[in-house]
Amino acid sequence: MRILLAYLKSQRKLLIILFIFVLIYAAVFSLYDLPVEAVGYASLLCFAIMLIFGIYDYITFLKKHQRLSELQSDIAISIEQLPAAVNQIEQDYIDLIQALFNDKQQYIAKSDREKAEMLDYYTLWVHQIKTPIAAMRLILQSEENQQSHELQYQLFKIEQYVEMVMAYLRVGSNSTDFLLKEYDMEDIVKQSVRKYAPMFIRKKVSVKLGNLKHKVLTDEKWLCFAIEQILSNAIKYTNEGYILIDSENETTLVIKDTGIGIAPEDLPRICEKGFTGYNGRIDKRASGIGLYLTKQILTKLGHRISFESEIGKGTTVRIETDTSLHA
Repeated sequence: MRILLAYLKSQRKLLIILFIFVLIYAAVFSLYDLPVEAVGYASLLCFAIMLIFGIYDYITFLKKHQRLSELQSDIAISIEQLPAAVNQIEQDYIDLIQALFNDKQQYIAKSDREKAEMLDYYTLWVHQIKTPIAAMRLILQSEENQQSHELQYQLFKIEQYVEMVMAYLRVGSNSTDFLLKEYDMEDIVKQSVRKYAPMFIRKKVSVKLGNLKHKVLTDEKWLCFAIEQILSNAIKYTNEGYILIDSENETTLVIKDTGIGIAPEDLPRICEKGFTGYNGRIDKRASGIGLYLTKQILTKLGHRISFESEIGKGTTVRIETDTSLHA
């Protein structure tokens, strides 16, 4: 009905003209005092012809509408399938769409080039910055005192920020180098725990590993990054107690801490870009990027992440992974 009303509205000028012609036609017949049967027969014949033409034109209108509706999802890729114009006005609109489409494609191509150049620059920057970081670590390792330990800790944080820069750039690009294979979950977790061992020692927070002897279909590097971001948050907001890393039914990795917890109103938004919540107001340096990247990466890997938390008692993070390779 909506389409029919739209069609009638588009033809309202023609319908008004036809109605005026009918009035003129009837007036002329009445002035010449012609028989009513002749007027009725001629009117019925005209109405029948007009109805047939109207039905045909409406069907054509409906098919064009349906075709355009189907093309809405593909119009960003190509406009070659647009219906042919039936008059000059429609051709003008098609030409306008073509001009806008070409301009958009040029803008996208330019944007892609700029993103690629920026990614290449930061990739080079990351590789270059690793050299002085490695040199500084060697220097600090040669000195064993409280100051060198503090500097090593700060250097470790710099490395994490550098890795976050690369993850942030790559996760939003088409060049994310995912390599899905079957890995041992225990090996992946232990890599992350070893990497964060200095932070565990510094905060005097113990780590408990449960049964992690199962396989997971994932990308090792990116899953490690996601786990490390969760561990980083757990360590940051856990002042005493422990962090437990375990699995549920060999399909879900569970990371549980005894930290300060997350406010209930913050839980639905903690993976939003830039959101820091109540805990972020406590830690002014929080960026709200770590969990955002974690969610984006896990989603691209086909994994799901969920959070449970209670203020003052801790937070539980679950990562549901695909481990059904041998099921």
